[in-house]
Amino acid sequence: MSTTHHDTPVGNRLAPATEEQQLGSRLIVMSVLTSACALAYAGYRGYYAAGGTAAMIGVPGSESEFRLLNLAAVGVLLVAAVLPIAALSLWRRARPRRVLLVLCWVVAVGCVMHALIDDVQRVVSLAGGREVTYPASQWASIDRFGADVQDLAFNEVFFLVEGLLWAALAWIGLDNGTSRRRWVGTAAAATVALTAVGLLSAFGVIGRAIVA
Repeated sequence: MSTTHHDTPVGNRLAPATEEQQLGSRLIVMSVLTSACALAYAGYRGYYAAGGTAAMIGVPGSESEFRLLNLAAVGVLLVAAVLPIAALSLWRRARPRRVLLVLCWVVAVGCVMHALIDDVQRVVSLAGGREVTYPASQWASIDRFGADVQDLAFNEVFFLVEGLLWAALAWIGLDNGTSRRRWVGTAAAATVALTAVGLLSAFGVIGRAIVA
């Protein structure tokens, strides 16, 4: 006589199969959100790469160079949009999962750091302090107030949200509380350290450091 085992909820705990299904569902949802965010920003940069001029913060020094710069950004953003979806099946395998966790760490730290450094600079500039500098070859003229507001309200919001989405992917992919605390702790420490270096460099306290 044989019996068939079915995975069912026990008390407040979910059976293994159900836990696996929920983990997969969370990864899918977060991967789609992460991809959608990058894709939306790629559309914005693609608009300028195609010659769009609405909401421009100034007159580019070179129209062709400006469009090429935005086109390059579109390429990077499309890769960022494809990666979370393409990597979905890799989360179930130990070695690729470790690589994905490192990738999530790098992207999360880089994006959040970028947002924090630029946001502080923009707030200081709007408050009448040190202005954000631009390469003379990049802009023939620029609306500094408009540039500060646009960065705070849109550009750096993308970097912050995208960084947090990649961090959320790692959080879901990590298998226990200890691993999560270690990942978050090292990412937070790196973000604070690199943001501090970036701000000290931006405000001329130390030499030039390219961290954002």
